[in-house]
Amino acid sequence: MYLQYVVSLTFGKRVCGCCGALRPRYKRLVDNIFPEDPEDGLVKANMEKLTFYALSAPEKLDRIGAYLSERLSRDVARHRYGYVCIAMEALDQLLMACHCQSINLFVESFLKMVRKLLESDKPSLQILGTNSFVKFANIEEDTPSYHRSYDFFVSRFSEMCHSSYEDPDIRTKIRMAGIKGLQGVVRKTVNDELQANIWDPQHMDKIVPSLLFNLQSGERTESRSPSPLQASEKEKESPVELTERCFRELLGRAAYGNIKNAITPVLMHLDNHSLWEGKTFAVRCFKIIMYSIQSQHSHLVIQQLLGHLDANSKNSATVRAGIVEVLLEAAAIAASGSVGPTVLEVFNTLLRQLRLSVDYELTGSYDGSTNIGTKIIKAHEERQLQEAVIRTIGSFANTLPTYQRSEVMLFIMGKIPVPGVHLALPSTGSGHEGTRMIQVMLLKSLVQVTAGFQTTNMLTALPSSFLEPLLSFSLTEDPEVRLLVLQILLITISVFCCLKVDKCSRQDNLFMKKHGQQLYRHIYLGCKEHSSGRQHYETLFALLGLLSVELANEEVVVDLIRLALALQDLALSTDEALPIFNRCAVHALAAAYLNLICQLTTVPAFCQHIHEVIEVRQKESPYLLPEDVFIDNPKLPSSLEKVEGDVLFLQSKITEVLGGSGYNTDRLATPYVPQYTDEDRLSKRKSIGETISLQVEVESRNSPEKEERTPAEEITFETLKNAIVDSVGMEEQERERRRQVVEKFQKAPFEEIAAHCGARATLLQSKLNQIFEITIRPPPSPSGTISSGYGQTQSRSVPIYEMKFPDLCVY
Repeated sequence: MYLQYVVSLTFGKRVCGCCGALRPRYKRLVDNIFPEDPEDGLVKANMEKLTFYALSAPEKLDRIGAYLSERLSRDVARHRYGYVCIAMEALDQLLMACHCQSINLFVESFLKMVRKLLESDKPSLQILGTNSFVKFANIEEDTPSYHRSYDFFVSRFSEMCHSSYEDPDIRTKIRMAGIKGLQGVVRKTVNDELQANIWDPQHMDKIVPSLLFNLQSGERTESRSPSPLQASEKEKESPVELTERCFRELLGRAAYGNIKNAITPVLMHLDNHSLWEGKTFAVRCFKIIMYSIQSQHSHLVIQQLLGHLDANSKNSATVRAGIVEVLLEAAAIAASGSVGPTVLEVFNTLLRQLRLSVDYELTGSYDGSTNIGTKIIKAHEERQLQEAVIRTIGSFANTLPTYQRSEVMLFIMGKIPVPGVHLALPSTGSGHEGTRMIQVMLLKSLVQVTAGFQTTNMLTALPSSFLEPLLSFSLTEDPEVRLLVLQILLITISVFCCLKVDKCSRQDNLFMKKHGQQLYRHIYLGCKEHSSGRQHYETLFALLGLLSVELANEEVVVDLIRLALALQDLALSTDEALPIFNRCAVHALAAAYLNLICQLTTVPAFCQHIHEVIEVRQKESPYLLPEDVFIDNPKLPSSLEKVEGDVLFLQSKITEVLGGSGYNTDRLATPYVPQYTDEDRLSKRKSIGETISLQVEVESRNSPEKEERTPAEEITFETLKNAIVDSVGMEEQERERRRQVVEKFQKAPFEEIAAHCGARATLLQSKLNQIFEITIRPPPSPSGTISSGYGQTQSRSVPIYEMKFPDLCVY
């Protein structure tokens, strides 16, 4: 019995040994890399033999991978994690060494084993599988892959990025492994055209939010620079730093057509987690985006932000303000690249948001009704949004070249609502106050756009198409609107003056000849406004000073001196019923300007007269000087009835002293009297709507030459009465005619409008036919007519070379 047992045991060993010798060589080589004790690690000598075998017989590589996968699956099931680590180490070395054409099947086995590890609930196995996948991702394969899929890995790595493991250290390691895995997926697939597009929304909707989640977990106040410096080892281990590097790498690889898919998940993440209100994280995200993408793609990001702003038009003011703040930062970064071809679309969107914000603030509702909605509109939040939009408009303008900024200035000017002219303006539901607020906001936007505007001459800086409507707004009753207009003029001229090298150029002389009388007139009218305050007069003085220093020739200096003396007469006049402060301020303005101009002209007698008057005022009437008027609490007299004598500047004296220095005494002796037009009469109304149409006539009416040629007309009471009655009646008729035309085109049937237009076209065609007939008909003979044989007269054509022309027609 015992002998039988020994024989059977011996025979069994011999059978096993025989079977082991018959096993395939690749299996024996694989088995030999595993030691008896997993703590000893991979048997390096045997691993070298296995690698040499794989390189010598590449057709066996897929079988090696399949067998290693089988062993790893068995070891995972038996919890023999030491052997699992050895198997993954062997796989990594084989991947690094072998790049033959048959590597694809081996990679399939490798990815299958990595997937097995990632599906495990053991953090150590998940991290082990991720590390192997990252090594694989850095390998450039020689052969393309047609059927490989990474969908599982995108989903699993994204899930690891959101790990909520109890132990914080292990949780951090899992999240970092997930981030590294996503980085590996991107590297492996982004340049492989045969792979499923990693930029598809189904993948970006998982990758981007996972990165933003980890970026948000360690939010900092300031974003890193576009090229981050070397971080310390401790920072490199931070999920935030790793996430930022991965996010930058992802965006840096985005091509033109992929920008939208990469940015849309960012916008959705900020929406879903209410991250616009805080602004800090949203701004940081888009700083990373703008610094990471290619500069020529910057305008695509800005367009998406603008579209998102429109989509959130009825969201809270804090959300819209957050988007606008991000736009502000993005525009500053995009200055080195391109804002894109749709420049006016950018400003159109921002101006539309400005108008909507004003409507929301005044109506208290998002739909313009008086019903109380679920969302409470806070006026102070809307004001903050409006200021943010204005700053953003200025930031965008700073990125534009001069010619585009000029277009933007005209574009914004055309958007300012003018009742009575812009008949197609939508009803805001906020009435006159809403129109006034929108005017103020758009003028503030113009202030931002004009700041830093660089040009070589004033004709470019202030073209007629921009200057004339701008000056029309200086005649409104609203003091804030008038002040903004003066600031725009002052900024434009002052920026231009900083760029000047030569004295007044030919273009500048042409500008003053064309627009000088307009400027003088509006300065004069601005001084007589009852609602003008300290800032208005200080800005007017600065404007006069700039005109004198930078744009003045002898003729302009004379006109400005005449204007200053006319302002003194205005302050003395009681017909305008100006308040005491305004009269003192006009006196102070005239004194300050004459003191400046006398120093510029350097005529001793002129300077002496001005200084004598100022000294008298300092002793007797300090309230007529700027030092005592343009202060917080000016000490004003109860009346100005005794302003006479030595405290006044004398036009006769100034004419005498300047005439001796070669100035035009005829013009100096002629007081400046601005000609009043219908523009002034209409400007006294709260609606300045019809002032634009009259602005064209201002230049010709104010020309001094035309004034001299116009014969004096006797003015009587009846003449004035008839003029007032006729003008009012004509105004009413014109307004009624406009209303009927607008109503006809709004309410009349299409057939009636078409018939009306067709009749006008027919009439025009008949007139053209008559003109053509006259033009084509041979000219009458200079020698008269001849009689035909039937007793009728007939015109006789004479050749051109025989015609006798007057001497003035020959040259």
